[in-house]
Amino acid sequence: MPTAAAGTVSPMTSLQIRRLAPVLALCCLTLLGSLAAGCNKKDQGTPGSKPQSGVTGDQGQAANLLGFPAFATKNTTRVAGGDPTADAAAVSLAVYPSTTVQNRPRAITLVGSDSWQAAVAAAVFISEPLRAPVLLSSKDELPAATRDAVGQLKPAGSRSLAGAQIVKVGDIATPEGYKSVTLGGDNPAAIASSIDRLQTRVAGRPSDSVVIVSSSAPAFAMPAAAWTAKSGDAVLFVNRDTIPAETVSRLRAHQQPKIYVLGPKSTISDAVVARLRRLGTVTRISGDSAVTNAIAFAKFIDGQFGWGVVDPGHGVVFANQERTLDAAAGAGLSASGSYGPLLLTDNSQRLPDALVQYLLDIEPGFDKDPVRGVYNHGWLLGDESSLSVEVQADIDTLLEIIPIVTIQSTGAKSR
Repeated sequence: MPTAAAGTVSPMTSLQIRRLAPVLALCCLTLLGSLAAGCNKKDQGTPGSKPQSGVTGDQGQAANLLGFPAFATKNTTRVAGGDPTADAAAVSLAVYPSTTVQNRPRAITLVGSDSWQAAVAAAVFISEPLRAPVLLSSKDELPAATRDAVGQLKPAGSRSLAGAQIVKVGDIATPEGYKSVTLGGDNPAAIASSIDRLQTRVAGRPSDSVVIVSSSAPAFAMPAAAWTAKSGDAVLFVNRDTIPAETVSRLRAHQQPKIYVLGPKSTISDAVVARLRRLGTVTRISGDSAVTNAIAFAKFIDGQFGWGVVDPGHGVVFANQERTLDAAAGAGLSASGSYGPLLLTDNSQRLPDALVQYLLDIEPGFDKDPVRGVYNHGWLLGDESSLSVEVQADIDTLLEIIPIVTIQSTGAKSR
């Protein structure tokens, strides 16, 4: 049966319950760490967000120069771009190292950095069959990070695109010397419609499921990018109280699909949901805030649809809800490697309580030997202005596999 938690906490299993003391300790440490950052910043040293290679032991702050702890901890890896354009370039090369023909993409997707809606919808091209990573461009000039990434990726061309190497979404600058397919539209719904038409053509059929998001609520739409990159399910747009004609047309082309409305009534009204029911079977997945909305989507499962991440042993991706384009920039991390949903924070300096509780719910545990356990891993998108090193350290702690001690009187587990 479908389950959609809206700001609720699921019952904990014996592997998911922890004593209250560690939770309070984490919250206190987070608060004290934030205060210390302001009071004693000169004593902290540089976290090392720009890792260097070849640092030797006779150099001061060698660990920081190598990038630790900001670049990575034992359970996290950071893509430390100062903007989503840089993050997209880095993620594309993390997913496709491009050292040989075998680990290069056949095509790439270029999207304008002025349209988060186009970027979220175009993340579908990361899925099969194109497997085309998303890079960001602008109307007048190809950003240096994007230009360099294209040069390293060297897409050879996709048979599904008649040999084209680039899917160009919108009126944007593109690199010279590459064959491209151009998609457009004069509003978010029209752009998403053209994206869905191409995905349907190359996939050979429309997706059985469609994700509906609001074109005016970016933070609530962000988790859709990760899912469409993994699943190939279409992302289409509605307004709070109306359904654009382009969206209606595409839903009809999907022939009574399962429709999943992502977001609360404040972003997509019940009246819109009622109209959508004429076009397919509708289920709403929501949380009252962008943070809890992303958590609800991460937990949701309905047959083949949904992440269903309610237990340990998963990849997760973290972003700040203020950097909407990071959803598309990092979507390739949700569709490869350890896979996993996009989770959001609303504060660069501390984790929201709801997110802390969710990570506690899925924290791995082991009885005798951690080698026999399962593990969580987190990707962080953005530099320390988006997610501080203190937040990264808290995420690392919450993702860590821990020994379980069952206490009969409380049924709890502790370190």
